[in-house]
Amino acid sequence: MRRQLSATQQHLAAQQVVNQVASSPALAQAKKVALYLANDGELDPQPLINWYWQQGAHVYLPVLHPFCKGYLLFFRYHASTPLITNRLGIVEPQLDIRQLLPQDQLDIIYTPLVAFDDQGNRMGMGGGFYDRTLASTKQAPTPRAVGLAHDCQQLTSIPTDSWDIPLQELITPSQHWRW
Repeated sequence: MRRQLSATQQHLAAQQVVNQVASSPALAQAKKVALYLANDGELDPQPLINWYWQQGAHVYLPVLHPFCKGYLLFFRYHASTPLITNRLGIVEPQLDIRQLLPQDQLDIIYTPLVAFDDQGNRMGMGGGFYDRTLASTKQAPTPRAVGLAHDCQQLTSIPTDSWDIPLQELITPSQHWRW
């Protein structure tokens, strides 16, 4: 369903998500946030990236870990950051160790998803990258795991496994969910 949204619908949804984040002091005041570059109909966080830059926050993007298969690293992202396409066909920053930030120093990790339910469960693309990455921060107050999704991505329930990490919050164009 997310792939069927028009460019106009995608743009409007992305702007509404910025408004949701801006109206939440806890999210709006974050200074180190991880986002992603949209792929395959995902909610486009570029307007949110731009908004965070305007607020003086540092933005980081996920990069497939080069040595620990299935994990993510987070690299600082600027408008001039060199980007490459990884082995999964997803655009990410070129590896530059000077731009790496340990994930426990992030305030928020915004995650893409395929679907979510009203219990905070998320379904990703099936690789488990975010679940593995978030598992190590599950008991810590930061980073917060916040999903970004279109309203049409909500399901009644999502099957879960023991390794699935539920979201703490989720933002859609029309709602800010908290668990």
